[in-house]
Amino acid sequence: MPVEESVIFTSRVLPFSPAAIYAAFSSPELLAQWWGPEGFTNIFEVFEFKAGGQWRFVMHGPDGKDYANENVFAALEQDRMVVVEHVCVPLFTLTVKLTAVTNGTELSWVQVFADVETAQAVRHIVEPANEQNLDRLTRVLSKLA
Repeated sequence: MPVEESVIFTSRVLPFSPAAIYAAFSSPELLAQWWGPEGFTNIFEVFEFKAGGQWRFVMHGPDGKDYANENVFAALEQDRMVVVEHVCVPLFTLTVKLTAVTNGTELSWVQVFADVETAQAVRHIVEPANEQNLDRLTRVLSKLA
C-alpha cells in the first residue's frame, strides 16, 4: 500500500504570527490548555522542550478515562517547525510546519503512522480530533491577542 495511506494531514491558516503559534507549543502552560480533542484536559508530568526532550502527560477524557502519552521532541525550529515522536501506541511522528502568509500563518499538521493498518484504524478518530485541536489552539491564542 502507498505510504500516503499511513499519513493523516490537515492544514489551516490561523490569524496569528508563527512566533505566537510556536509559543503555544513551547509553553507547557499554554499547550496544556489546547492539546487534544474537545473535552480533554492534560496533566504534564515531564516537558522538556528541546530536541531530544521528553514530553510525558496524561490526557483526561470526557469519558472519565485517563490516556497516558509519551513523546519525544524530535526536532524544533524556532517559529517554523515542531516534530514530535509519539513513542507509545499508536506510534506516529507529528510534524507541524508554520509558514507566514499575508493574513497570519499557514499551519501544516502531518502525522505519519508506523503502518497503514494503524492509520486506517484511528483515522475516523484522529481526523476530527486534529481539527478540534486547531480550534482549541485558535481559542487560546485569541484570548492572548
